[in-house]
Amino acid sequence: MVNINNNETNSKYGLEEEIHTDFRKEMSYASYLQLDKILSSQQRLSDHHDEMLFIIIHQASELWMKLILHEVNAAIQCILRNDLEPSFKMLSRVSRIQQQLIQSWSVLSTLTPAEYMEFRDKLGHASGFQSYQNRLIEFAFGNKNAHTLLVFQHDPEIYEKLKRALHEPSIYDAAIKALAARGLPIDQEVLDRDWSQTYQPNASVEEAWLTVYRNVDQYWDLYELAEKLVDIGSQQQLWRYNHMSTVERIIGHKKGTGGSSGVTYLKRALDQHFFPELWTLRTKL
Repeated sequence: MVNINNNETNSKYGLEEEIHTDFRKEMSYASYLQLDKILSSQQRLSDHHDEMLFIIIHQASELWMKLILHEVNAAIQCILRNDLEPSFKMLSRVSRIQQQLIQSWSVLSTLTPAEYMEFRDKLGHASGFQSYQNRLIEFAFGNKNAHTLLVFQHDPEIYEKLKRALHEPSIYDAAIKALAARGLPIDQEVLDRDWSQTYQPNASVEEAWLTVYRNVDQYWDLYELAEKLVDIGSQQQLWRYNHMSTVERIIGHKKGTGGSSGVTYLKRALDQHFFPELWTLRTKL
């Protein structure tokens, strides 16, 4: 065993004396982040060079999605408690994370159709459609669809997690409750709606948001919340578009590995808007 003297070693190699170099009995950067697990998880199923890109892009995306869910779920709880201000920081962070996810498609687009076809068959029926975290994000934003849970029946733990999320209020449901808590009239059927259903536009909700936007000083916190929601809704649509565009660039209109219609399915998803009244009110202001 090498006998390490921190000060002598640092001086010898030109390091600052206070830099710690002996981690035999202490936690290191690698151990804190469990890099042994993370960096050993890129197991290619082919010998093709570019499969590494494909794996890392999707693994990194799942980590960013985990952080989005961490922030959005905390924001929902803040809003339900009528404690709006902490949610603003959380939602600002979400929109920045979404920018990272959007940018990742430009990296994946360096994968050419010929290169992808060299290992695509190794995926079997594995597909991004099966990303349960992406589905949880869609649920948290209000795009609920019980039929999508069928894809996750093979994993009871994930299936139950998705089922719970399906029946919980989305961040928009929480925002509408915040409108009602401030005395803005909201139809009771909206407040008592089945949260497992995709939200449908409502005239009383649009009128409430119009009141907020016409009286910004009086309802500054609700106005700020609305704009944070517009930010994350816009970014999610950009992510969807870049996803569709990248898939079209790499596989054209082939069917997805999971059995979907591929680009056609992704284009239909672009028609599913989040927080509808926050968009329609702009025409009426």
